[in-house]
Amino acid sequence: MDVLLEMRGIRKTFPGVVALDGVNLCVRAGAIHAIVGENGAGKSTLMKVLSGVYPHGSFDGEIRFAGQSRRFGGIADSEAQGIIIIHQELALVPLLSIAENMFLGNEPARHGVIDWAEAHRRTRELLARVGLDESPATLVTDLGVGKQQLVEIAKALAKQVRLLILDEPTASLNESDSAALLRLLQELKRQGIACILISHKLNEIEQVADALTVLRDGATVAHFDCRDVAVGQDVVVRHMVGREMADRYPKRTPKIGDTLFELRDWWVHHPQHADRAVVKGVNLHVRRGEIVGIAGLMGAGRTELAMSVFGRSWGQRIRGTALVHGQPRDLSTVRKAVAAGLAYVTEDRKSLGLVLNDSIAHNTSLANLEGVSRRGVIDEGREHRVAEDFRRKLATRCAGVHQPVANLSGGNQQKVVLAKWLFSGPELLILDEPTRGIDVGAKFEIYSLIARLAEDGVAILLISSEMPELLGLSDRLYVMNEGSFVAELTAAEASQERIMHAIVNGSRHERRA
Repeated sequence: MDVLLEMRGIRKTFPGVVALDGVNLCVRAGAIHAIVGENGAGKSTLMKVLSGVYPHGSFDGEIRFAGQSRRFGGIADSEAQGIIIIHQELALVPLLSIAENMFLGNEPARHGVIDWAEAHRRTRELLARVGLDESPATLVTDLGVGKQQLVEIAKALAKQVRLLILDEPTASLNESDSAALLRLLQELKRQGIACILISHKLNEIEQVADALTVLRDGATVAHFDCRDVAVGQDVVVRHMVGREMADRYPKRTPKIGDTLFELRDWWVHHPQHADRAVVKGVNLHVRRGEIVGIAGLMGAGRTELAMSVFGRSWGQRIRGTALVHGQPRDLSTVRKAVAAGLAYVTEDRKSLGLVLNDSIAHNTSLANLEGVSRRGVIDEGREHRVAEDFRRKLATRCAGVHQPVANLSGGNQQKVVLAKWLFSGPELLILDEPTRGIDVGAKFEIYSLIARLAEDGVAILLISSEMPELLGLSDRLYVMNEGSFVAELTAAEASQERIMHAIVNGSRHERRA
């Protein structure tokens, strides 16, 4: 294959930080090229250089595309050459239709008037290319995340894409949607479209990548041609983190105490559809020092259960009994839930877990302002010391605790969310997808923290879509399907096969409100 893209000696600096240090990248036409590395390795910065977000002149090095040296002054310049980037946070307008999103700012028109018939015709053609049969008039907000991802790719096709850049495209997708997206990438490859795939999911990269580049600390540390020789995950991980990782999960000997938290006959109905029960008569208990996992497919009701428990943050017509240390507790508001010793690390850290434009220090103290206050006034010195203490304990990589969390990598943002809730001194820590979008090195750090918390007697409720993660960390597992618990397994009993068997056969146990 001919070389489509070459990036030579790319160096990008920010005040006090070298983000990219002489990175080289070579992508062949019609190939799927994976880029991997720990959070903060420079992957996103490199793609921003390529796409013109960081314009020519703001970095050193050369970009050659389709055999010519390019100097992109902005995104419009790179898109004009067929380089299209799709970010992890999709750039769609939810309350506009698919067709309106498809041609936003570039609407087909006749004599200055938008030609909606032509827009809908072209939208149907583009949707068919990505395997969607939705009406062009469908609002984006009515689509699932998987279909929204495909709409983004259809938009790229509308711009005559030659090189498609996907940043963590499957991070928020379930297994079936992820598989559909990977099949589409292989179909685009057959059509001659090259793709740069940034992902932490090494098993997906193994399936589709023709080549693989590893970045570490802003530099290229390895390149692999995957067409002839399979590259093992252990080899990739070693290059990513710069060390061997014999065990993906920390070894621990559970020290499980008395029951700390319990739910009895817990029901939750949909916030907009009061007749629809989403959580159906759940019974659950977690003991001190115990890590209890909740397994289930997307839509099983796991997050809805967690949010309903934590201050009734989701749902209506919530009923049932919550007990802490054997005594019924009122958890009807977030303040009451925190006072009862609960903490909830949300799956959506950017929207619900952090104030992105605020500092690490301010985010760390948010859930426990009393802990950094004197007579109702925040003591900034104490707040700084608390944030600095958690920065050291969690090994958060940052320029300082006054740095905005928006400028941190995903793994380090997650550590700030954890610091916020750990500072509240929880007895029960609910972790919802705690390692989503985080590289393997940062994952191990989070796993080690979870193990230490359990060792210290914190009860932990773990929700994860990654089955190996649940099996590797949990002392006991509940399996959830269609709002009900359909199985309870000890660590010794649990396996992927038994969990899937329980899910597949669990619908017959469904209860009605």
